[in-house]
Amino acid sequence: MTIEGQANGRLPSMDSGQPAPEGKVVLKKKVTLLRGISIIIGTIIGAGIFISPKGILKNTGSVGMSLTVWTVCGILSLFGALCYAELGTCIKKSGGHYTYILEAFGPLPAFVRVWVELLVIRPAATAVISLAFGRYILEPFFMQCEIPELAIKLITAVGITLVMVLNSTSVSWSARIQIFLTFCKLVAILIIVVPGVIQLIKGETQHFKNAFAGNDASVMGLPLAFYSGMYAYSGWFYLNFVTEEVENPEKNIPLAICISMIIVTVGYVLTNVAYFTTISAGELLLSKAVAVTFAERLMGNFSLAVPVFVALSCFGSMNGGTFAVSRMFFVASREGHLPEILSMIHVRKHTPLPAVIVLHPLTMIMLFNGDLYSLLNFLSFARWLFIGLVVAGLIYLRYKHPDMPRPFKVPLFIPALFSFTCLFMVALSLYSDPVNTGIGFAITLTGVPAYYLFIVWDKKPKWFRKLLDKVTVTLQILLEVIPPEEDQKS
Repeated sequence: MTIEGQANGRLPSMDSGQPAPEGKVVLKKKVTLLRGISIIIGTIIGAGIFISPKGILKNTGSVGMSLTVWTVCGILSLFGALCYAELGTCIKKSGGHYTYILEAFGPLPAFVRVWVELLVIRPAATAVISLAFGRYILEPFFMQCEIPELAIKLITAVGITLVMVLNSTSVSWSARIQIFLTFCKLVAILIIVVPGVIQLIKGETQHFKNAFAGNDASVMGLPLAFYSGMYAYSGWFYLNFVTEEVENPEKNIPLAICISMIIVTVGYVLTNVAYFTTISAGELLLSKAVAVTFAERLMGNFSLAVPVFVALSCFGSMNGGTFAVSRMFFVASREGHLPEILSMIHVRKHTPLPAVIVLHPLTMIMLFNGDLYSLLNFLSFARWLFIGLVVAGLIYLRYKHPDMPRPFKVPLFIPALFSFTCLFMVALSLYSDPVNTGIGFAITLTGVPAYYLFIVWDKKPKWFRKLLDKVTVTLQILLEVIPPEEDQKS
């Protein structure tokens, strides 16, 4: 049982509410090409490129090899993104990974994906990037001493709350702010790249001499460097979470993906080249925040601006990730895999309010109690396993539904190569860290009994169903939300 809206966009119990603009209560198509690009770039570029692009250097052992890995990872990520562009144009539903797994392999693996995402992956990932935001926003105030951990966590909590409020209030405003923050990220990259190019013109190339000499990359080191690189580029799939809100998706999804991935790959490689014009490989590995070290050497006091740009960059990742992932929960709820309340929309603001705020309590618990980095290590393998499954699903759908309209089509070798890459990453995490990966696998498997208990078992006691209905209606009245009007019975 749910409350449905009246024709004027009001909840029946709230006659004081103003009418919804433009009548229907639905998620509107407000994601233009520019907003699509800002979602992808703004979510991929977090804090990593500014703080610690050393995972790759440490595992490759030489400047030349690290730049090669950065480039190869960018190209491979573009391949993955192109596969998602094909899926996004032939399956015009929001929800990203979840929707594609549901279409190709059915409800059980799709439910397991959204179960792990909601309970562990998303809250932990949001808390990690938010902690970087908290640390860097406070950095200019604590130049001479350590920043207290509690201060970081409190500012982080404020940042997370601000992102949730913004995404609950207005789709247009969260998109506009995303464009501004993406612009700030690109300015931050230019602040590093331009002085780096000037250094190259001046002939500062001593760190590039014998670029491939140095510690030989071990057989184990190269795959780990590759793993770090793929992680740095991850985020190219976020536009597919909001497909239903993209204007002209057949044209804008592939365009946004291609433009974004080219900008990010070129930006990442040039930023690393710029670092090596001023900082040696050894110094880069010792630096706590590479961009700050670089700026102090070349720009003096202006280096104070770098932590601010890094904080803004993190805020952009938080905003883009929340905007996109809330749509995955919205679609999973619409398919009956999550509580019904999560697929409802605010009567006036037209935002999926419950799907946005459901992450808030979980993220706060992770922030103050969880061992975040262990959780992400547990589950990094799950991310690549499911992305690999999605891209394998693309190949499967080519044979299962050859007549499906495909406005954008990639050559078959691209999904084949990329799904192999993902399986290689899963195998690598099993080999290099079997204990953590095993724990992650166990956490993921909890989704199987949960699926049979919550979704398949339909003989739930009458009192339980009544309680569920009562909770849903109460939350509807409190949050002023109703099911999308297209889904309502006439």
